[in-house]
Amino acid sequence: MDPTYKPAALAAGVALWLAVAPGAVAVQVGTAAAADPPEMVRIAAGTFIMGREGGPADERPAHRVTLAAFLIDRLPVTNAGFAGFLNAVGGPLDGRGRRLFDWDDGDARIHQRDGRFRADPGFEDHPVVEASWTGGWEYCRWRGKRLPSEAEWEMAARGKTGRTYPWGDQLPDAARARYGAGWGETTPVGAPPGGASPQGVMNMAGNVHEWVSSLYRRYPYVADDGREDPDAAGERVTRGGAADTGPETLRATWRGADVSRSPGAGHHNIGFRCARSGRLF
Repeated sequence: MDPTYKPAALAAGVALWLAVAPGAVAVQVGTAAAADPPEMVRIAAGTFIMGREGGPADERPAHRVTLAAFLIDRLPVTNAGFAGFLNAVGGPLDGRGRRLFDWDDGDARIHQRDGRFRADPGFEDHPVVEASWTGGWEYCRWRGKRLPSEAEWEMAARGKTGRTYPWGDQLPDAARARYGAGWGETTPVGAPPGGASPQGVMNMAGNVHEWVSSLYRRYPYVADDGREDPDAAGERVTRGGAADTGPETLRATWRGADVSRSPGAGHHNIGFRCARSGRLF
């Protein structure tokens, strides 16, 4: 088990851990320095426009949000990565009996074989599906990270310039995103390469929707109004489109209304990625 993992619930983004490898160069706290994990992308602090006018009601009003620097995973979590987590923590239920993963769902791509959870052959590097919101939350904590907030996710996808899609303003196509395909027809993470954001974050549009930490509430986004309470009941936001949804879901402002239905369960087209504070501890 990852030595940073702790079973008790923590407030979002409060307790984070940084493992320093032997021989690593010491870095002053608060610098951007060379200790950013290679699997993560640094998003600089700043103000951006969240939401948009003229779109669905839940994307309005467009409003300014200021965020501290943060790091976000370059890629969504894979089936192989999540299988390793299930083995480390002892199975698909947490200590409170909550489901981390719907292992008994026909759409799951991780199964127990020879006493261990393993990704199904051919799906090892596909994004994990059927992980509940709690499963995503606990996986990120196990890695010394956390789920990104809705605002962080949108800033990483949209940037300070207000891109329509993570890659820019060009309309979606098969070279940029996996969408408009069949139920469960995901592709390996990192493809297609044309969908990368300018910072190099991949797959923020299409393939799978992504859990974020935030409760699904009306705008404007206010981080301290209770929507970031990890123990609060209610629907959680999902971002990005999926392999079996249309191009309208790929916009960086799309909020996934009613996609999750129940954050306590997994879903065939919802995955996640992790984030971390941009400061070094």
